[in-house]
Amino acid sequence: PEMPLFSVPREVAVGTAMLGVAFATGMLAGKRRRPPRPPLHTEGIIGKSNPLWQYILDHSLREHPILKKLRLLTADHPYSKMMVSCDQAQLMANLVKLIKAKKVIEIGVFTGYNTLNMALVLPDNGRVIACDINEDYVKIGKPLWKEAGVEHKIDLRIKPAVQTLDELLASGEAETFDFAFIDADKESCNEYYEKCLRLIKKGGIIAIDNVLWSGRVLKPRKNDLATQSIHHLNEKLLRDARVNISMLPMGDGVTLAFKL
Repeated sequence: PEMPLFSVPREVAVGTAMLGVAFATGMLAGKRRRPPRPPLHTEGIIGKSNPLWQYILDHSLREHPILKKLRLLTADHPYSKMMVSCDQAQLMANLVKLIKAKKVIEIGVFTGYNTLNMALVLPDNGRVIACDINEDYVKIGKPLWKEAGVEHKIDLRIKPAVQTLDELLASGEAETFDFAFIDADKESCNEYYEKCLRLIKKGGIIAIDNVLWSGRVLKPRKNDLATQSIHHLNEKLLRDARVNISMLPMGDGVTLAFKL
């Protein structure tokens, strides 16, 4: 039987296979256009086969029908595991709504599931600056942005994210954004963080995805630049007096940095 509109359908198990991983594998907003690496294989903090995982989804996820539609479309993509987990995207949207955000930055869009989630809760005059270098992926979600009536809230920039961030700073938009979500090439995560910190106003939030990186941060290999970059940023954030932080064991790990 069909479940109520915002409860979790059983196809969640299929549509969000390995939900716990938001695999930004270095392609989404990086500096070079190249084919993505095969996503890592992990079950996240709570394995997808664990009944407790399904319980969490069944008792917390409220998914807009168009979000569900985009999630299922993304599930058919060869690199579907790069999508932000739907429970994590819901948390991002809840934070955006909680702080009454109007201006949001997203670095790494993929098919635009998280973009849509945030746009749905922004006021009509709000906007998401959505940064990516691969327009092919984004084309999957764009028609659904329009279907949801939020296309006008999303300013898609297909170019290296650093370039977009520099343009925003140069145009006098420092300390005017409320929220930033960083989920792109890990080698540049520190650079993204520093520029977003300049763009975010006091009291704003920067969310950094994949901070656990499938557990590789426990013992970064010398030749693994992505893991090294994440680990160094994690250590830096612990001592960064410009922000308060919370590292959450959700998905592949997400750190929330609250600008002081």
